Amino acid sequence: MLASLLASVMGTGLAAWPFARPAAAQEGWPDRPIRLIVPVAPGGSLDPLARLLARHLQASLGQPVVVENHAGAGGNIAFELVARARPDGLTLLVGWDSLAINPALYPRPGYDPLRDFAPILQTVSAAQLLVVRPGLPADTMEAFVSLSRSRALTLGSPGNGSIGHLAAELLKARSGAEWAHAPYRGGGPALQDLMAGHIDAVFLTLPAATAHVRAGRLRPLLVTSPGRARALPEVPAARESGLPEVEVVSWQGLLAPAGTPPAIIARLRAEAARILALDEVAGPLLEQGFEPSPGTPEALAARLAADVPRWRDVVRQAGVRLD
Repeated sequence: MLASLLASVMGTGLAAWPFARPAAAQEGWPDRPIRLIVPVAPGGSLDPLARLLARHLQASLGQPVVVENHAGAGGNIAFELVARARPDGLTLLVGWDSLAINPALYPRPGYDPLRDFAPILQTVSAAQLLVVRPGLPADTMEAFVSLSRSRALTLGSPGNGSIGHLAAELLKARSGAEWAHAPYRGGGPALQDLMAGHIDAVFLTLPAATAHVRAGRLRPLLVTSPGRARALPEVPAARESGLPEVEVVSWQGLLAPAGTPPAIIARLRAEAARILALDEVAGPLLEQGFEPSPGTPEALAARLAADVPRWRDVVRQAGVRLD
């Protein structure tokens, strides 16, 4: 079985990547519990999927998979922990966009997103959604831009440098809209203040706002996916609104420390992809606004390689600074 796994990995070209240094896969792996490191607090947007994966991986791998939440520093605490861990397949990271964004925000983030990790696969993707409070006199993106030029508006985000903040900066630059930015400590508090009428708009990941939109508590104006989202098909996509540069699709994925044996990477990728294809997993994810999108290690590596310069440029052009 080991030989076939190695042959499969070599066939995908993974061994050519510098982070996949040749190493002898351990017979009987995993022989100890696996740590699944999550860079947000329990209940955050990454946490539910991490626990879902952990439960199914534990059943298929025959060892406990323990979810550990290491929040703080925009995710850098968790990212550095995994970057410095032994590459034995027993410490894994649930990563997301901040892995690529943070090097542009922090002078010493403690890791290199392109050098210190071995990507396993992207698990899901989700667009950003611009939502406004129901009482705001703007039913379309055009009306919102016009309103922003005639009166002072406040747009919240999950925090300075978050994917929601950067999506908002892209929108401001491309549409000419104006607003005061109100950074929060996470999407939850921003959402609460929006529904209470304390701010006018928020950019959130689609799953965070879908239920509130369906209940009529929020009004959606724009989704940043290339096309309309299956979860909210009535909401225009950025391209339909003449804003193709504002296409922003968040991702979540699994990564291991650089140097993890290719055979272990291949096994983990196969198991995670199988789990994401289960009806009991894919159905609820789609309903929430996630798109299960399991790919190859190379695809996630390419995504990181593209995201690092993209977000660096947005951060510089918008003058984004941390508090």
